[in-house]
Amino acid sequence: MSKGRRMLVIGAHSADFVWRCAGAVAVFTKAGGTATVVALSYGERGESGELWKTPGQTEDNVKKIRHAEAATAAEIVGAKFVAFDLGDYPLEIGPREVSLIVDLIREEKPDVIVTHADRDPFNPDHGVASAGVQRARMLSTGSGVASAFDIVTPPELYLFEPHQTEMCGFMPNTYLDITEVFPLKLQAMEAMKAQQYLRQHYAERAEHRANHARRITGRKDIKHAEAFQRVFPQVVSTL
Repeated sequence: MSKGRRMLVIGAHSADFVWRCAGAVAVFTKAGGTATVVALSYGERGESGELWKTPGQTEDNVKKIRHAEAATAAEIVGAKFVAFDLGDYPLEIGPREVSLIVDLIREEKPDVIVTHADRDPFNPDHGVASAGVQRARMLSTGSGVASAFDIVTPPELYLFEPHQTEMCGFMPNTYLDITEVFPLKLQAMEAMKAQQYLRQHYAERAEHRANHARRITGRKDIKHAEAFQRVFPQVVSTL
């Protein structure tokens, strides 16, 4: 159950959460949890090709458009949108940027963090974002032990599915049924005008992952699903 729980999604670019885990966010908030979606950059340089086709387009205007699109998409799935505006292509994450993420984790105190897979040979920013988020998580929790600074309870950590899974070392070990909220994911994807070409791909991916989920569980009612890689073992009281 998600009631009272907090989710923090951190993507390299403003639209990353929409394609890869908008369904998970909607499921989480619909069950009573709260979610914050963070964009480390707007993807204004490398992820906004459609917008740059407009004559006289400027980087500042692209950022404004991308902010509005992402905020609308986040609202559709019940989340708050936060933008760090660190720049993209390349996204650079050094000590200052890690500290910003650490401060956010301490402030939000999430039960769950979702971010990129460790590597992506097709995108210069996704692996950088993943490494920065995972380092910030370790620092904000003191790696689970008492520290000289304020720490938070270690959040669960999930990696959402990259665009070309087999090239990214992504090993899905968690499938989430998003059938009930899939119309919301479609609306969120529709809001991202700058990357319309991705809508069909991720709508079809949700059907593919649902097929896998049905085979694993025998549940014929799963029509759409999202895949995640859980990073740390699950601690349980019984099997």
